[in-house]
Amino acid sequence: MNLEQVGISSPLELALLAPKGYRDLRLTQELQPDAKELCLDVTIINQLYHPKLYRLRAFAHNIDREVELLFFKTTPYHRTTFTPGSRLYLLGRLEHGPKIRLLQPKKIPSDQVGQILPLYKVAMKRGIFEELKRGYLTYERLLAEGLPQEVARALYTIHHPTPSFYQAFLDHGGLWGEYLYALKFAEALAYLRRLQKRRIRLKALTSCKGDPTPFISQLPFQLTKDQERAIQQIQEDLASPIAAKRIIVGDVGSGKSVVIFAAAYLAYPNRSILMAPTTILATQLYHEARRLLPSFISIGLVTSKSDEQDLSRYHFIIGTQALLYRKLPKACLVMVDEQHRFGTEQRERLKRLVQNRDGAPHFLQFSATPIPRTQAMIESALVDITLIQESPFQRKVETRIVSRSNFKELLHHIYQQIEEGNQVIVVYPLVEEGRQGEYKSLHEAEAFWKRLFPGRVQVTHGRDGAKEEVLERFRREGAILLTTTLIEVGISLPRLSTIVIVGAERLGLATLHQLRGRVGRDGRPGYCFLYTNDPANKRLKAFAKIESGFEVAELDLRFRKSGDILEGKEQSGKAFQWLSLAEDGPIVEAARKLV
Repeated sequence: MNLEQVGISSPLELALLAPKGYRDLRLTQELQPDAKELCLDVTIINQLYHPKLYRLRAFAHNIDREVELLFFKTTPYHRTTFTPGSRLYLLGRLEHGPKIRLLQPKKIPSDQVGQILPLYKVAMKRGIFEELKRGYLTYERLLAEGLPQEVARALYTIHHPTPSFYQAFLDHGGLWGEYLYALKFAEALAYLRRLQKRRIRLKALTSCKGDPTPFISQLPFQLTKDQERAIQQIQEDLASPIAAKRIIVGDVGSGKSVVIFAAAYLAYPNRSILMAPTTILATQLYHEARRLLPSFISIGLVTSKSDEQDLSRYHFIIGTQALLYRKLPKACLVMVDEQHRFGTEQRERLKRLVQNRDGAPHFLQFSATPIPRTQAMIESALVDITLIQESPFQRKVETRIVSRSNFKELLHHIYQQIEEGNQVIVVYPLVEEGRQGEYKSLHEAEAFWKRLFPGRVQVTHGRDGAKEEVLERFRREGAILLTTTLIEVGISLPRLSTIVIVGAERLGLATLHQLRGRVGRDGRPGYCFLYTNDPANKRLKAFAKIESGFEVAELDLRFRKSGDILEGKEQSGKAFQWLSLAEDGPIVEAARKLV
């Protein structure tokens, strides 16, 4: 029998099937007052009368005294096994009193007597599991997995307990210290190796040997160290004969756009393609690219409103999902901005449109949803990851929790901001009235705001066919925008100073941070108000105290636990049996060095 036959890929994964507990089958020499189970070497003397129970008198040789055996449920097996004169090893629940009684005892095979037996709950026959355990859970096999000696020794002891380990297990009420560490380490290592096996390496269509120095030197601003590092890693990716697969994760306002443009510069004179989630964002990127990239790089824009055109005349093509329905020319680099807004199939389809038998394009995905550092370390076994944590400017965004009691103060703030020529966005959780009715919906609140600010309120939402026109009009001349979380990503609003999020406790912390990221983008003071009927909410209080998206991601991880990165089945809840991504970063880092 081998591991693959039972769906286990390595001795590491077998070792993670740790016992749920242990059974002490050592023969007791002395009765302990707090003993709950007892293993005895008995000779059955005779049967004692009882109208309902099967009751026997026996002599226990190891404690040198008589005991009673009580069976509440019996079968013919019991009548033929527990007969007068029989000598048996028994394990049963101990009842203290004037007489020593063993309740519903079970016969123990002689070869198990004297052992501390691990108790497993596994989805396979016990005999099969024991065979695999004998073959694979040896100290030598665990060392051969590349484990440090102390980890291999601890895992071996968990499955082959010693008396001192068992006593400490009882004292601690479960696994502890080095043994818990060993299981976490083994789980991290096994998971990283599974991810790495799934990593597909394809030949690149083209190796691009561009130098970013001329592009960087002509920029009207200084890059951060993180931006420089991201560009350097992309330069190495594009020069490789293997098609790059990298995710660049940056906090809101961290300057990912200039990294995108640097990648297009590095690809030149080869072609690059960028897909963005909305027409507004694609148009913004197009105008920004024309401003920052040298004129010898020709740039094209493709949206649902664009006419059919010969795209082969452009070095850099920027577009929306409309790209998926156009005939695209060969490109050595494909990029997706705000990658979490697209489905996996959409991203892969874009790659396939420019992929052929000669190879695959380099593929870069950009995301403004920061992930915890520990999660990044794990995912980097499957795909290369770059984190952009620095901001090109110091953001000053004050986050406050508000409720009905201080709503007037919020209104005063909004009046003041509008008088100063700034913009305000109010985000509602629902477009129309919901079943709970705890908060007003967008449509219910519309009349209230328009009465307070006549002629200065605009409204849009995800189902609004004219939403992009409304957003563009608001960007140019608006004062107050009522909307849903559609504003989470996209449009640049330099005059936006304040965002109000209604029913904030209903939203995930990542979404709250994305919404907060709409304000203070140019370094001026910004304000984020979390309107809630639960002002004591611990999650919101913790969120209000931190500004970094990566710290928010860590906080979110502690509240919702980790998702299943490999299978993608769980977006929250516990994906690991032993490992905690919120607490065990150092363990993951140590395991990652062995991959």
